[in-house]
Amino acid sequence: MTTRPPTPSRRTLLRALAVLPATALALGELPALLGAAEAAAPASGYATRYTIVPFLNSDDGTVNVYQSDDATDFRLLQSSAYTPPSNRIRDASIFKHTDGYYYVTYTTHTWEDESTTIGFARSSDRVAWTFLYDYEIPITDLSRAWAPEWFVDSDGSVNVIVSCSTTDDEWIFTPYVLTAADSALTSWTSPVALSGIGSNHIDTYIVKVGSTYHAFTKNETAKYIEYGTATSLKGPYTISRTGDWAGWGSYREGPSVIQLDNGGWRIFFDGYGDGNYYYSDSYDTFATWSTPTALATLSGTARHFTVIKETVSGGTSVTKNATCSFRSVNYTTRYWEEVSSLLNLPVVTSSSASADKTAATFTVVAGLADSNGYSFRDSSGNYLRHYDFRGRFDANDGTTTFARDATFIARTGSSSGSVRFESYNYPGYYLRHYDYQLRVDISDGTDLFRQDSSFTAVSAWA
Repeated sequence: MTTRPPTPSRRTLLRALAVLPATALALGELPALLGAAEAAAPASGYATRYTIVPFLNSDDGTVNVYQSDDATDFRLLQSSAYTPPSNRIRDASIFKHTDGYYYVTYTTHTWEDESTTIGFARSSDRVAWTFLYDYEIPITDLSRAWAPEWFVDSDGSVNVIVSCSTTDDEWIFTPYVLTAADSALTSWTSPVALSGIGSNHIDTYIVKVGSTYHAFTKNETAKYIEYGTATSLKGPYTISRTGDWAGWGSYREGPSVIQLDNGGWRIFFDGYGDGNYYYSDSYDTFATWSTPTALATLSGTARHFTVIKETVSGGTSVTKNATCSFRSVNYTTRYWEEVSSLLNLPVVTSSSASADKTAATFTVVAGLADSNGYSFRDSSGNYLRHYDFRGRFDANDGTTTFARDATFIARTGSSSGSVRFESYNYPGYYLRHYDYQLRVDISDGTDLFRQDSSFTAVSAWA
């Protein structure tokens, strides 16, 4: 278990939530979010789904498709899902259009070669993809067009941000925006440079919150991901954060930013200098960020991707305002039980003492911090919360911190009918048993961890 990330303060969390109503929110990769309520855990009968389409560290001629329900543990959906009919596929960016199709746009050549086109393909199911066309970027003396990124603005317009260089200096890049001239995405406006970002910036990724456009862009000279803002998509941008401002380190590229279920923001980036792929979270509208964490299931395999988030039907749920017991998936004689205010996993049977049966019975209620999440009460009315990684029961003190510590998001478990409970305020951390004690630990992406963190709700012992 790694060092616990810094706890966002109550003020920081409230400041983050204050800007989240989606009437003032546009995410560049997910037009389906427009007009939705503020970020929240998925309702019963629905699930969150994140999708990425990275090219491979070992092969830039094809892409895999991965999906995740928590933006941390990505699982392979389809290997070699798309191979273009010619050339390469690098830096693939994905979004779901209003026609119901998923589209990718991508770099068409290796970094050594002249590359004046970007490619397009689409899919109805994220598994089978159809090549559409290669588009020649109409810039005089163009040398390279790299890392196209989708951005859907709050007015519904579909844009591609692409980094371009010209033959007079093939390694100095400038970000340009192309806007779709038709809903079929077959015609594009003339490219316009994003004003204010400056030369030699690549992999520019845009997020819009309220009326402000936030740009995350790699300074190709310094090798840091920088940050700037503007009131117009085309700029002018003011770059206000440079160097190692966020603590991500250097030799980082391919930023992609997504909003999590708890309202925080997560950036993913390719740590190509050390071979890892990282994420980092912010709860104060991009001002400060958590220590970067490597994605266990992707590091060393996936390269430069963007992420889309959807709410889809399905998922898992537990009946609220009812009592039940929770049985371990991989130790089927062991159940949650409160022991001296701590949550353990002892053996419970029909011959167990009535006190043990009572201590292994819990009331499931709506999450204190998010009614779509879950909180759990013991027989005396105390709530399960995490404290110093440990699952324990305390009286609700009415604070925001307690509410978040005591709220969990249901994710699909490792076996049919089972459920995993993700910490609301520490995304990617799950209730799991270790040495028959219940802890909140970060997922390491292994099947064993998924089993250790999976439980089945069964009839209450008491």
